[in-house]
Amino acid sequence: MPGRIIQSVKKARAANPCFVLDEIDKVGKDFRGDPASALLEVLDPEQNSSFHDNYLEMEYDLSKVLFIATANTLSTIQPALLDRMEIIQISGYSTEEKTAIAEKHLIPKQLQEHGLKKGQLKLTEAGLIKVIQDYTRESGVRSLDRQIAQICRSVAHKVATGAKFKPTLSEEDIEKILGPRKFNMERFLGGNPPGVAIGLAWTSVGGEILFIETSLSPGKGGLKLTGNLGEVMKESAVTALSYLKAHSQEYGIDPEVFNKTDIHVHVPEGAIPKDGPSAGITMLSALASAFPDKPLRQLVAMTGEITLRGRVLPVGGIKEKILAARRLGIQTVVLCDENKQDVEEVPVRYRKGLRFRYVTEMGDVVRYMLQLRR
Repeated sequence: MPGRIIQSVKKARAANPCFVLDEIDKVGKDFRGDPASALLEVLDPEQNSSFHDNYLEMEYDLSKVLFIATANTLSTIQPALLDRMEIIQISGYSTEEKTAIAEKHLIPKQLQEHGLKKGQLKLTEAGLIKVIQDYTRESGVRSLDRQIAQICRSVAHKVATGAKFKPTLSEEDIEKILGPRKFNMERFLGGNPPGVAIGLAWTSVGGEILFIETSLSPGKGGLKLTGNLGEVMKESAVTALSYLKAHSQEYGIDPEVFNKTDIHVHVPEGAIPKDGPSAGITMLSALASAFPDKPLRQLVAMTGEITLRGRVLPVGGIKEKILAARRLGIQTVVLCDENKQDVEEVPVRYRKGLRFRYVTEMGDVVRYMLQLRR
């Protein structure tokens, strides 16, 4: 039989259809061959005008076909194949967007599938937000759809058995149906002791708060890093410590203390792997707070990479990080001055209630977080 590409062209009955290659990052490789290598000819605009199908044993012009591929991560896509694609990054849904999708699409669909009338089940906005934040952790709405289906099944069972039920479900009712919450979005953000800094991280399920804790003990100047950190975060911690040693007198730290102190940096939730170039200034702030035993500003989160020269570098995932900060009660976000444009692209309603502090130098971060004068 002809290959899937030619079969799909025949099915579309057009020479210029739109093909969707779903989950292209899941393409496997085994003894029968490597599909990613075959896709090079399909997706390369310089080659696909003479695509060769082994069954037809003739060339076919695919240059008029629009190929759209989806992926959850770029790291598993073959580099040569990735080079032939135009990358469009799509951020996850915010809580507000998920609420609107649930009200307009998911709830009506599940009511119909479970044989319920519109007046037999009503979820308030507060109830929907509880389901989204306490029972799902995703960038899309697939898991949210399943949770709403579970609520509908519970109500449908009561309707079928003739039991009494309340059409409008409160947050307590939702917890009875779905059980104890699976994800605790609340963090103890106020009153953090010296050596604890709050960072913002991007994950595949959106923005997250990241605590970085530092502990000092008598020793010989060793640095210990725990919390399932990747190489990039380990390098950020080493860079932050080297910078602090070189500029210790500027921040009122005795240089000799580094030779007499062992440093332990820990990122909680050690079962979850963590990596990325966003925790540099958070590592720096945690270390700068631990040595003088002075707490950092409260309800302030930060994101940005650092260099040995003292520069703060821009990072990505700004929208998701801002949404996480706003959701968890952060008041001020510290980030690189070059990320100002990214912040302005985030809708005003998502930035409401947040202040932004833009920095270019690592010294600016330390002085602001420790409330030091120049």
